[in-house]
Amino acid sequence: MGTSNGIQPAELGFFASVATAGSLSAAARDLGITTAAVSKRLAQMESRLGMPLLIRTTRRMGLTPEGEVFLEHARRILGEIDDLDQLLTRAKGRPSGLLRVNATLGFGRMHVAPVISEYSRAYPDVDVQLQLSADPPPLTEDAFDVCVRFGEPPDARIVAKLLAPNRRLLCASPKYLRDHGVPQTPMDLARHNCIGIRQGSDAYGVWRLTSGKGARQRTESVRVRGNLTTNDGEIAVNWALEGHGIVMRAEWDIERYLRSGRLVQVLPQYSTPEASIYAVYQQRHQLSSRIRLFVEFLASRFSEFGR
Repeated sequence: MGTSNGIQPAELGFFASVATAGSLSAAARDLGITTAAVSKRLAQMESRLGMPLLIRTTRRMGLTPEGEVFLEHARRILGEIDDLDQLLTRAKGRPSGLLRVNATLGFGRMHVAPVISEYSRAYPDVDVQLQLSADPPPLTEDAFDVCVRFGEPPDARIVAKLLAPNRRLLCASPKYLRDHGVPQTPMDLARHNCIGIRQGSDAYGVWRLTSGKGARQRTESVRVRGNLTTNDGEIAVNWALEGHGIVMRAEWDIERYLRSGRLVQVLPQYSTPEASIYAVYQQRHQLSSRIRLFVEFLASRFSEFGR
């Protein structure tokens, strides 16, 4: 790389800071320089590259398509420099840098956030960003370092570490079952009020129940309906607790209510589709100590699930 043209290594960090800050004045505060200095340095970069990287308006700042490409590569290169630094200085150093985690709303709140709390206490030099979303983000986007998700992703270039098994169970409150009877077969569910949860790409309104083992195994698909549906699992469980109907929910979410007797399992001799819990990350991140240690933390904390 010549010094007079092309991209200079120091500009990667500078541009990532500016793009992340959201405005030139916020970037100036983060970098400890004046807004004019940020603007000038940016203009020099753009004129050397011969293309605009940022769209500046009074209200907000956006990236041009070239700016998006620059930012994506800058973040990856900076992450790899961090990783190299930690690999070479692991004996002396502690993991540092940015760790970006994505998880689903309910599970992230209940189980991932407490693990991050412990991890942060053990490795205070790592900055952790946790983002919760209803659906997992596309794996092609490099927006996260680790995603905690249900079900194994189909992409072979992605590392998926199994953290814990996760069964979905059917359950209802004792009051609901007293008032409406206890289903004896999957087909009985069609006569019951079944609380619907619309999440991700799950087939909505069809519950698949499997009985038997090996050659005797058979699966029945039951079209269920009810007068209450939501895209929030916590709300659905609360409706079941209040006696409105039968809900299908992951064991991690309802185990405490089954133990206390506030919910009772329905059709326990049938199993429903697996939705095991995985930590998913890019292959190149296997070298990163902050990512590897976080996945180890998750695995050790989740090892008691499904026991």
